[in-house]
Amino acid sequence: MVTLRMVFAALAAAPFALRRPEARALFRSPVVLLCGAIYGLAFLAQFEGLARVNVSLAALLVGAMPAFIAIAARITGEPVGRVSWIGVAAASAGAALIAGRPDGGGSPLGVALSLLGLLLFLTWLQVLRRAPKPANAMALPAVTVIVAAATLLPVSFVMHGAPRLDLSAGAWIAIVAQGVFCTFLATAAWQFGARQVGSATAGVFVNIEPLMGSLIGVTLFGDHLTWGLALGGGGDHRRQRHRRAG
Repeated sequence: MVTLRMVFAALAAAPFALRRPEARALFRSPVVLLCGAIYGLAFLAQFEGLARVNVSLAALLVGAMPAFIAIAARITGEPVGRVSWIGVAAASAGAALIAGRPDGGGSPLGVALSLLGLLLFLTWLQVLRRAPKPANAMALPAVTVIVAAATLLPVSFVMHGAPRLDLSAGAWIAIVAQGVFCTFLATAAWQFGARQVGSATAGVFVNIEPLMGSLIGVTLFGDHLTWGLALGGGGDHRRQRHRRAG
């Protein structure tokens, strides 16, 4: 799934990366190449980890990401204000409530790979800050996604072989949508947004993912709405409102 997802993301990115000379020049930037390679390996590590832990433990691990980002931003000299720290704390607490108790559902390898994926994404964010800023806002994310796909594909083939292609029409639609919307366009939106705000501020939005996942689970897939889920989601919502007020 990850392999096919990255292929369709790269296909969607190709016109933006290859159409103009200034965009093609990014393929010669060591920083951009490193950025794309880290991004591809981060996807692979994350999903290899997710395959070895249960859902609640995975959500809890993802919930630590804003704290990682804020600490890294502080270490690298980026100012992180009190409001940002409050937002990070509320985001992590909300994600922990949404995740609930992991109940030991996960292997040490799964936890290690999940943490490795988070650290690789964190490294990607830091490298991204040093990447050149082309005139076309879509050029950098497009090149990043193509390099990520080129990095991930051979590793995936060695580990798992060629992906299955005898999929249903619904599965193909889902994979194409993941590639175009959830990978390429989401990457472009994140890279554009992260340049407009500090890393710590951008990081707290990572935990909208557990909130949205919980809402979708309750409204579309019949998940039970628990007090932890409601309080965790409320914490995420209050944190976002506090961030906007700050």
